[in-house]
Amino acid sequence: MAKNLVIVESPAKWKTIEKFLGKDYRVEASFGHIRDLPAKNMGIDIPGGFVPAYEISPEKKKRVTELKKLAKEAEKIWIATDEDREGEAIGWHLCMALGLDPTSVDRIVFHEITKTAIEHAIETPRKIYLDLVNAQQSRRILDRIVGYEVSPVLWKKVRPGLSAGRVQSVAVKILVEREREIRAFVPEESWKIMAKIGGTTPMTIELAKIGSKPAKMKTEADIQDFFASHGMNIGSIKTQKDKKGNLIFTFPQEENFTLIESEVKAGTRTPGAPFTTSTLQQEASRKLGYGVKMTMDIAQRLYQNGHITYMRTDSVNLSDLAINAARDFITKEYGAEYAMPNGRKYKTKQASAQEAHEAIRPTDMNKTPENIHLDPTESKLYRLIWERTVASQMQEAHVETTTYHFSPVSAPNEDWTVKGEVIKFPGFMKLYIEGTDDENDEESDSKKLPLVKKWEGVKSEDFAGNQKFSLPPPRYTEASLVKKLESEGIGRPSTYAPTIQTIQDRGYVVIEAKKLMPTDIAFVVVDYLEQEFEGFMQYSFTAEVEGQFDQIADGKLEWTKMLGDFYTPFHASIEEALGTDGRFSGERILGTDPATGRTVLARMSRFGPVVQIGAPSELTEDEKPRYTNLSPGIYIEDVTLEQALSLFSFPKDIGTYEDKPLVIGQGRFGPYVKWGEAFVSIPRSEDPHGVDQARAIELIEAKKIEDAPVGMYEWEGYTKGKGRFGPFLKWKSLYINVPARFDFDNLSESEAQSLIAAKIDKEANRYIHNWPEVKISVENGRYGPFIKFGKENVYLKRGGKKITEIEEIKVLTLDDVKEMISEQIPDAFKEKKKVVKKAATKKVATKKK
Repeated sequence: MAKNLVIVESPAKWKTIEKFLGKDYRVEASFGHIRDLPAKNMGIDIPGGFVPAYEISPEKKKRVTELKKLAKEAEKIWIATDEDREGEAIGWHLCMALGLDPTSVDRIVFHEITKTAIEHAIETPRKIYLDLVNAQQSRRILDRIVGYEVSPVLWKKVRPGLSAGRVQSVAVKILVEREREIRAFVPEESWKIMAKIGGTTPMTIELAKIGSKPAKMKTEADIQDFFASHGMNIGSIKTQKDKKGNLIFTFPQEENFTLIESEVKAGTRTPGAPFTTSTLQQEASRKLGYGVKMTMDIAQRLYQNGHITYMRTDSVNLSDLAINAARDFITKEYGAEYAMPNGRKYKTKQASAQEAHEAIRPTDMNKTPENIHLDPTESKLYRLIWERTVASQMQEAHVETTTYHFSPVSAPNEDWTVKGEVIKFPGFMKLYIEGTDDENDEESDSKKLPLVKKWEGVKSEDFAGNQKFSLPPPRYTEASLVKKLESEGIGRPSTYAPTIQTIQDRGYVVIEAKKLMPTDIAFVVVDYLEQEFEGFMQYSFTAEVEGQFDQIADGKLEWTKMLGDFYTPFHASIEEALGTDGRFSGERILGTDPATGRTVLARMSRFGPVVQIGAPSELTEDEKPRYTNLSPGIYIEDVTLEQALSLFSFPKDIGTYEDKPLVIGQGRFGPYVKWGEAFVSIPRSEDPHGVDQARAIELIEAKKIEDAPVGMYEWEGYTKGKGRFGPFLKWKSLYINVPARFDFDNLSESEAQSLIAAKIDKEANRYIHNWPEVKISVENGRYGPFIKFGKENVYLKRGGKKITEIEEIKVLTLDDVKEMISEQIPDAFKEKKKVVKKAATKKVATKKK
C-alpha cells in the first residue's frame, strides 16, 4: 500500500501524475464536486446566518466511501484539486467528507501537469485557503438564493418553467438590448467615388475632399450632380448591383490627375498577449468556429494530458521559465533578430486578475503543432495557443504606410487619395496575426503602391460610384458575448461557458448563423425583471457583486455580512413582486380587426408568443378569444397589424398527396405542412403563404429522406436531425441533443449509442410517480420535485406547506396529488359544461400603441 494518497479532481490526470511521483504515491480522483446544496430544496438556513446544508451527491456516495477507506490506510494525504476558487472549495469539501482537518492537511497546486511542476508542488505544499473557499461558497449561496426566489416569481407572473439567475439574466439583457438596437437602426445611404488609374501605375484612388470639406455623397442624385460637374455623359453609365443589392455605377472616363503630395509614416505592430480564458474563447470562435463550450472541453483535455497550462485564468502573465524557453525557440527557428533579448511582459487589465497565475500556454515550447500528435480538433486549438504564446515573445512588426494625394487637372480643389502599406520587418507576423470581430472591415489586406513621384501625372481609365448603407451593430456571437461580459465585469473565467449554455438551454436564445438571437420570451422576461428588480438587472450590480467575491477571497470582507447586505433589500423586492395582481405578458395592442371590430393584440402566452383577436372586455361570458402563434422571425415587439391578421389565414387546405390531405398550418414552433397525421416544418426563411402543393410535396419527400434510420439501438432504428435547439438524435419517442463536442456530421455508431443510453438513464430518473392516463406525474426538477399536471407545473404542497422529504413524496397516491393540484388550481378537475355562446357586442378598440 502506497504511503501517500494524492486526491485530484479529474481521473484523466491521475495516471500521468502517479507516473511522475513514483510507487510511494497513489493518485485518486474525486470526479469533481462531491458535496453540494441539496436538489430537493434551497438548502440554506438564512435566519441562522446563511448556513448551507451541504450533502454528498447521490452519485458520489460510493466514491466518498472508497476515498475514506484509502485515506485511513494512507500515512499522508495531499489535496491536489485545481488551483482556482472552485478547486479550493472542492478540496475543502473533501476534507469535510473524509474527516480531515482543512487547516492542517497539505494542499498542493500546479498550473501544468509536468514532472517539474508536480515535484515542485510536493516540495512546497500549503494549507487550504479558507478565504478562497468562502468566496466560492458565497457565490454558490447567493446564486442559489437568486434562482430559488426569482424563478418562482417568473412562474407565477410570466410563465411556468422559466428561470432567472444573477449572471444569466443580465447576459440575456445584453442580447435583448442589442436586438432592440438592431431593430431601431435606420441605415444611412452614402456613396464612394473612385477612379481606376491604368498604365504603368495601376491603382484605384478615392475622392476624399472637395475643397476643405469631406466629400459626402448621400444620394444617387449627389453622384449624378458630381458626374455632370466633370462633364460626363450620364447616358454612358453602366449600372449593376453587388451581392448585397447595392448599386455600382461604372463608366469610361479619361481624366488627368497630378500627385500633389505623398505622405510616408513608419509604424509598429505589437503582438497580442498570451491567452486568458476569454481571449482564447474569442479567438477560437473567430479562427476555428468553435463554440465557447467546445473550446473549454478541448482545452480541458489538453491540460489534463499535460500539453497546456491551466485553462481557467484571467492572467496574461508568463513565468520567466516560459519566456526564456520561448526566446530560445524563436532564436533557433527564426533567428536572433526575431527574439526579445529580455522577453516581453504583459500587464493584465482586469484589477481582479490573479497575477500569480499564468496565461494559457504550452507546457513545452518545443512541442510544436507539427510534432505533437493530437486529434484534429485538439490539434487546431493547440496550434492557436502555441502560436499565440510564441508570437507574444517575438519582435514587433515594422510597417510603412504611404498615402498619395492626387488632384484632377480639371478640378484642382478635389483631393483623391489611396493608401498602401509595406511590411518592412514581419516580426511576430511571420507566425501569427490576431483575428477581429469587425464585420465591416472590408480593407484589411495591405497593399503596396506603385512608385509615383511628386507632380507626376497619371490618367484614369474609368470612374465608379459605389452605393453603401451603414450597418446596424452586429448580433453577438458566443465569443463576443464573452468579451462583453468580461468588459462589464460580469462573471469570471469559470462562469462564461456555463452561462452561455444555460441561456440556450432555457430557451432564451437560439443560434442562427453562429449569432445569438434572443427569443420572444427573453424580451418579456427582461422587461418584467427590469420592472420589478431594477437594481438586480443593472450591469454595475453584477460587477459589484463580483468585486465583493474578490474582496472575500482576499480576506477583506466577511462573507456572511456580504450576503446579509444583499439579501435584505433583495427579499423585500421579491415580496413586493409577489404581492402585485395579474400576470405580465409583454402585451402590445396592434389595432382593430376589420371583420369583427375587435382589438388585435400580441402577447406572451403559456404556449409561446401569440396574436389574439378580442380583448377580455370585448368577449361574452365563457367566450374565448381567437389566437394563433407568431411565426419564427416575427416578434411581439415589432409585429404589424397586417402581419398579425395574415396569420389567421391558417390552417389552409392545399390539396392531397398520396390520398392524404395537405394543410398549411401555423404552430408554436413555426409554420408547417400537415400531411395526414405527419407534420413537416417549413423553413424559417420561407413565407408559408407561398407554399403550394408542389412545394409541400418537396418538403415531405426531403423529410422522408431525413427521417430514414441511420443506425440501430436495441433493434430499433434511430434518426438524425437539426432542430431549433441544435442537432439531435431521435430513437422511439426520445429526442437526444448532441453536444457540441461531437462531430455531428460524422457521428459514429458507438457515440450515438452512448448518447441514447445516457438519455434513457436520465429519463428513468425523471419520474417519481407517473400516471400518463390522466396526464399527471411527480418529477425531479432542477429546484426539487414538483407536480406536472398537463402542461402546468404545480408545487408539492399540502395545506399550504411544501413537501420536501423524498420518502414522503414516494408514498403519495394519485388522490393525494390530485388534492394538491385542486388546492392550487381550484377548477382543475371541474367538469366543463357546454355553454351556448351569446352574440358578441362590438366595442371600441383600445388605442393603438
